[in-house]
Amino acid sequence: MKLTTKLFSLLALVMIFFAFTSNDEGDRLIGVWQPSSGKAKVKIEKIGTKYYGKIVWLKEPNDPTTQKSKVDKNNPDESMRNVPLKGYRMLKDFVYAGKEQWNEGTIYDPENGSTYSCEINMKDKNTLEIRGYIGVKALGRTDVWKRLELKTN
Repeated sequence: MKLTTKLFSLLALVMIFFAFTSNDEGDRLIGVWQPSSGKAKVKIEKIGTKYYGKIVWLKEPNDPTTQKSKVDKNNPDESMRNVPLKGYRMLKDFVYAGKEQWNEGTIYDPENGSTYSCEINMKDKNTLEIRGYIGVKALGRTDVWKRLELKTN
């Protein structure tokens, strides 16, 4: 009985070690990123055990016709069409899968109002490949995002 208890304790310690190691590695995704279009900046943060990204800056923050903050006018849910794009959570529910990859999440495209399955691959500490797709990854599109760093004097 003592041997079983010791093995169980050792197994629990190993599982806890790997759980914390994986989370620390996954946190490399946290930061402010800019999609290739340059139209927005997205802040990726961790909430609980998952990663989310929200729009924190827009190149053109106001609608040219109304001069008011841009809203999610293309959202298929009419009740969401007056929600400002700045602050909108466009990346949701990503889980760190290891080997510089986050998956199981979705990405929302405010330009067409569509939500896609998504996978994130970190090519280096300052470059992400964001692949949005419907159903099969091969039928998707990849965008390259760059990390934004504060300049130090």
